[in-house]
Amino acid sequence: MNSFSIRTNDLKKSFGGTNALQNVSFDFSAGLLHGIIGSDGAGKTTAMRLLAGLLKPSAGAIHYYNNGVPAAFGELRPSLAYMPQQASLYPDLSIDEHLEFFRELYCLDPAFYARRSAELLEITRLGKFRERRAGQLSGGMYKKLGLMCALLQSPSVLLLDEPTNGVDPISRREFWEMLYDLAADKILIIISTAYMDEAERCSRVHLLDRGLLLGAGEPRAVLKENGAAKFEDIFIRQGAGK
Repeated sequence: MNSFSIRTNDLKKSFGGTNALQNVSFDFSAGLLHGIIGSDGAGKTTAMRLLAGLLKPSAGAIHYYNNGVPAAFGELRPSLAYMPQQASLYPDLSIDEHLEFFRELYCLDPAFYARRSAELLEITRLGKFRERRAGQLSGGMYKKLGLMCALLQSPSVLLLDEPTNGVDPISRREFWEMLYDLAADKILIIISTAYMDEAERCSRVHLLDRGLLLGAGEPRAVLKENGAAKFEDIFIRQGAGK
């Protein structure tokens, strides 16, 4: 079984005169649920797109590992699923039609697809809404459909860019319950979020502020190291010092 991890060294990404990421070194250990935490403009989406291979760094490097051995991105790519922040589904297609579309895209075996899609429909509780079009789904249901499409191929690496942004509290809780179930399978999950309360739900956190990495590690250890009771305090202190 593949067990992927990702590390970056002094990663930098600039857009014109704007530095979206400034010499950031991430360490995403295999089999854990990692959170990239930061407000709007922190560089979270840029980081996710770089990790997914959708952008090239301006400087620095991204290193991929399979079972601890250096691997080319091409080796990881078939096992990677990326769920972008912006709406990416087809509003006129139903849930069933989306699953069929991604089945063909991934060239999945019919027997595997039947088993996997049934499993995902049960996990997301969307089985009763299979004929409903994506444009008619609630925010929480829409995000669940996006997650289903990303998970259909059973990835070893899952990148989720602010998947709970704009959804109601109940849907947020249900989404995290699904993430915990996925984390139990020891796949590498990297989720970005601006919700500070979600930071404590991660195995490891990576705090970003205006392109700078403020700290990283196990949530409680990061709070203790910074003498903070809440993650908001770390960001407020950082803002006060600039």
